[in-house]
Amino acid sequence: LLVAGLSLAILFVAIFAGVATGDTGALWVGFAFLAAATAFAFFQVPYVAMPAELTQAYGERTRLMAWRIAVLALAILVSGALAPLIRDAAGGGIAGHRWMGLFVAALIAAGALGAFAGTRGAPTGVVTAREASLARQLRTACTNPSFIRLLRCFVVQSAGIGAMLAGVQYFADHVLHRHNATTILFACFVGPALLVMPLWTWAGDRLGKKRAFSCASGLFAIGALALAAAQAVGPVAVYLATILIGCGYAGQQVFALAMLPDCIAYDEARTGRRQAGVFTGLWTAGETFGLALGPGIFGLVLQAFGYLPSSTGAAVPQSSRAELGVLLGFTVLPGVVVGAALVLMRGYDLTAEKLATR
Repeated sequence: LLVAGLSLAILFVAIFAGVATGDTGALWVGFAFLAAATAFAFFQVPYVAMPAELTQAYGERTRLMAWRIAVLALAILVSGALAPLIRDAAGGGIAGHRWMGLFVAALIAAGALGAFAGTRGAPTGVVTAREASLARQLRTACTNPSFIRLLRCFVVQSAGIGAMLAGVQYFADHVLHRHNATTILFACFVGPALLVMPLWTWAGDRLGKKRAFSCASGLFAIGALALAAAQAVGPVAVYLATILIGCGYAGQQVFALAMLPDCIAYDEARTGRRQAGVFTGLWTAGETFGLALGPGIFGLVLQAFGYLPSSTGAAVPQSSRAELGVLLGFTVLPGVVVGAALVLMRGYDLTAEKLATR
């Protein structure tokens, strides 16, 4: 947890170092991103596995995840909202992005140190066996159909969310034509998580985690599709739709992460073995893949609509067709992906009653 978190901070700086341009620069960024994603995976596996050991109560997992997502939202708000301001204050371009990378890296390092120190007294399990290969891990996971349904839905939704997060600056520059709107959009996206967590906790208790997760995904999809009318409505309507998306996103994260320990607990009751590392390892790999795939798909949409790239770090004027590509990639693409992914959750049936009978 500690080594991976601090390594991620260093590698995040490397992503935005801007040591070269052209093909060499692209290779550098690709390699640095791959290394950073690997460090993130090493951090995320124990980080996601710990809640299964912290509590055995079905409802308490939801409350635990609600606090976790609230803190995560605060971190995203600080980094996502302040990063563009720091970039611009440092003169923009490559130099501005370097300072932005240092700022976010400092937040990552602080978070890693806090997670390490804050869990020093948490319960720990004893390693009794290991799944020696990825193939065996996959076979273990496939014996838990509820986990597979949850995982595939979350991975697909992560791709949609990744596409939206990748497109924030493009949307601000080429659809809203307000370069500094990025800060407001980020605030509207993650800010609601700090306010709606008690409501999502209540919804989880009343509706169950799966139904509440579906409601949250629906809010996200509705808000994203509503943003497709951004060019025809004023900025206030755009920000309100973004707040709706943020409310849905908060619920998605809470209930997905609250259902994961349920899957782990169900597997332990069924097999007599606690295999949290196997499930959280696959979960982290899937989430990272989805979050990386989303920006890639968004990039393909931009390319298909004739978007002109920049090698200076500053936006260049775009055609109306390219602006349409930005709009569709930021709104319709994430909305459809997140909403349609709910089909993959069919058959998920881990309720409090079912877990209690194991």
